[in-house]
Amino acid sequence: MIVAFSISPTGGDETGSVSAAVAEAVRVVRASGLPNETNAMFTNIEGEWDEVMAVVKQAVDAVAAVSPRVSLVLKADIRPGHTGQLTAKVERIEQALGG
Repeated sequence: MIVAFSISPTGGDETGSVSAAVAEAVRVVRASGLPNETNAMFTNIEGEWDEVMAVVKQAVDAVAAVSPRVSLVLKADIRPGHTGQLTAKVERIEQALGG
C-alpha cells in the first residue's frame, strides 16, 4: 500500500512556522527504512498495512510531543500484491507523456 499523509501541529513557532515539528515527523518516516518521499504538501510511504500505519502513528506522536493538538490528513492506495509502486506509478505516467 501507499499512504500519502500530512501531519501538522495546530500552532507554529514564534514566526508561525511548523517546519521544525514537521521535520520530526519526516525524520521518523525516513528512519523507518520503508520507501518514502516528501514533497511540499505530503509525505508518501509504501509498505504493508501494519508497518505503514505504525510509522504514521509514530510520526503523529513525534509532532504531538511538541503540540497539544495535531492535524492528520491521510490518503491510501491499497493494492495487495503490488510493491514498488511509489516510483512505478510515476514512471508509467512519464511514459504515457512520452518522457
